[in-house]
Amino acid sequence: MAESIIRQTNRTLLIEEINPEKLNLLTLVGDVRGLDSLSDDKVKEINEALLVKDFDEFLEKFDPTVYSFFNASTGKIVYSKEKPAGVPENMLSIVHLNAHNDFLKMLMTLVETKRSQGIINADFKFEKLTEMISPSKVMDDIKQVRKELQYTYAEYAKLEDGDPHKLDLGDKLNSMFEEASANYQNLMAMIPLAISDIKTRLLLGESEESKSNDALTLGLLTMSSEGELTVIEAPKVEESRLVLADDNSNAGLIEALEEDYDALNAEGNSYVKQLVVRTFCPLNSTMQSQIDVKKEVANYNTYLEFYKNAKDDFIKVVKPLVEKILGVWAFFEQYPKQVKGMKPTLLIANVKNEVMANSLNVPKLCAYLNTVNEKNDYSNTVWYAIVAGVSLDEKSKMNVTRERFKGNKDSVKSENISVESLARIADALKDYGVQCFYSYETGDKTTFNSMAMTGVGFFDDRCSGLSGKPYSEYLIPCVPNFTIIPKDKSGVKLESKMIINENEAAELSKAKEDIMKLWIDGVYIGAAYVAAGFVASYQSPEYLKEYFKKDVDTDLPGVRFDIEAKNNSLKVHTTMSKEITGFTNSVKDDINKRGFGFVFSSENAVLDGENISHIMVYKARNLKLSGGSYEPIYKTQTANYIERILRHATGDFKSENIGKFFSNNPSSQKSVWLSKRSNINAILGAGDDITYEADETAGVCTIEISFGNAIKRLEVPLNRAGE
Repeated sequence: MAESIIRQTNRTLLIEEINPEKLNLLTLVGDVRGLDSLSDDKVKEINEALLVKDFDEFLEKFDPTVYSFFNASTGKIVYSKEKPAGVPENMLSIVHLNAHNDFLKMLMTLVETKRSQGIINADFKFEKLTEMISPSKVMDDIKQVRKELQYTYAEYAKLEDGDPHKLDLGDKLNSMFEEASANYQNLMAMIPLAISDIKTRLLLGESEESKSNDALTLGLLTMSSEGELTVIEAPKVEESRLVLADDNSNAGLIEALEEDYDALNAEGNSYVKQLVVRTFCPLNSTMQSQIDVKKEVANYNTYLEFYKNAKDDFIKVVKPLVEKILGVWAFFEQYPKQVKGMKPTLLIANVKNEVMANSLNVPKLCAYLNTVNEKNDYSNTVWYAIVAGVSLDEKSKMNVTRERFKGNKDSVKSENISVESLARIADALKDYGVQCFYSYETGDKTTFNSMAMTGVGFFDDRCSGLSGKPYSEYLIPCVPNFTIIPKDKSGVKLESKMIINENEAAELSKAKEDIMKLWIDGVYIGAAYVAAGFVASYQSPEYLKEYFKKDVDTDLPGVRFDIEAKNNSLKVHTTMSKEITGFTNSVKDDINKRGFGFVFSSENAVLDGENISHIMVYKARNLKLSGGSYEPIYKTQTANYIERILRHATGDFKSENIGKFFSNNPSSQKSVWLSKRSNINAILGAGDDITYEADETAGVCTIEISFGNAIKRLEVPLNRAGE
């Protein structure tokens, strides 16, 4: 069958920079002067470097990273998304934004928790999860690692040398030590541990219910010979030394931790080494440390202040990158992990849109797309693109590389993509049949909550300059953006400062001004990531079978699937949880009247007696105006799919073969498609038809695809014998 030539209709190009230290599409394509296309080896090299099939592979290949170093003149840690030049390697710390990073882990946990609970933003307790980045919560995670480390080492120590199981446990311990060492080679990872460590040692015995400010004295409760309850004070080696229970089984683990620290830190210090040991293994009585309460309280408050300021600076720098990472995660989250079939794939350009849109670089993009989209081999064809973070200023221009004359200055976000660069990219993508999902800059102006109040006109007005253009059909504005943490609920309580009371004991201050808090200022995901991931998912017949069970043809992609038709949007919805109670009727009426954009909705809906707690799709339109309204996106992809099948089946549009393609013969491609029109993923649905008219004189074949009452025309060049 002709369909077998196209095995995927959902490869997506993400035009975004993730890690500037990694290879990018422009670098790999190289100089294309005089070239029409790239070699097969070059396409393979690009795939190996930039193509990812899931989120884990994305993190592994691109290793999103933030660099930090200490500026002695300001006493602050400086963070940078690019590797700073001139800073020696030994003074540079690297923060990997992966599943182990507390900030990213907190955000992903928040999304999953909200999804499982099905609670709207107004009712969700964000503060319960945002506190995951506080020192005490970081320590909670370490405690679990500590338990596993102790257990594994104890099992390891029991076994004889040479025992195969001991070797297996040795491999596991090596992996656990490697993960632990990532903490004690990173100052910012050690500070929350130091804060928690001091708090634990100074406030030993304190509980939530405790109101006493008395100093701690350890003792044993027993019965006297007369039967009275008696307290025997525990012996003290020194006045302010804490006595902890011996645990001889940990001696080997303690020694291993010390040895590992020394091996990795030639210029390490004893305080950090003891902190590492106390963190990952409880101390025994032979390794107690002298406690100077005043000094430790001062250290605690200094660490806490430093941690708060450093975390504040870190979040400001890293948040735009984290939103991109979450976008990639959301893209892949739309396709269920247990479902096989045509899984979405993502080609990461690793280049900023502004750079890609440069006149020197557009030919490189075109050379790549000409290679993968304009051959009869469609295994690497790019069907979609994602551009997220477009400026709300519809007149925004690309940055001038060099300002020759003084001009007006506008205050804009440095991360935002100009509308001019979006238009340039769209103009290039249209020639290769790539539909571009784009979304606007993140923030509280582009959320569900904001759109519920202002309506869709806010976005429609900003798209007016992009409509009515040759590329409009390939531009899909996606609204609104998704909120992970609302701006007004993004406060994170870290810890309270510590004071010394009248009994010379340490306690946490109850003064409001001593509560250390930082603000994340809201975290969001661009709607384009979710829209592209969702549409890419329903291209797979296996995905559609999960929701429709029957009437899905396993040989056909979902190019003609209309998410707006019937109750499709109720059956097939995103994995993102609801955010608001819904749009008002007037807002929905306006959306229907305008027929604008790829619009998500957070509505109260029921299907077959079950409440739908996920975000649904309300409209799926591009910016091409047709008959007074914007055109559904499925028409464009269906037309592109049919044209590619036609090209392949007719030997590049040979006249004699085109007639066979459209004949009434039961085995013709047209007849096969019409025979499957009752399927959910039919190429030609109920009420659809396809006809052609060949103009031998002009050498052109006009194809008319009827989608109900709407007609879409294609023109292809005739390949006539003898020419």
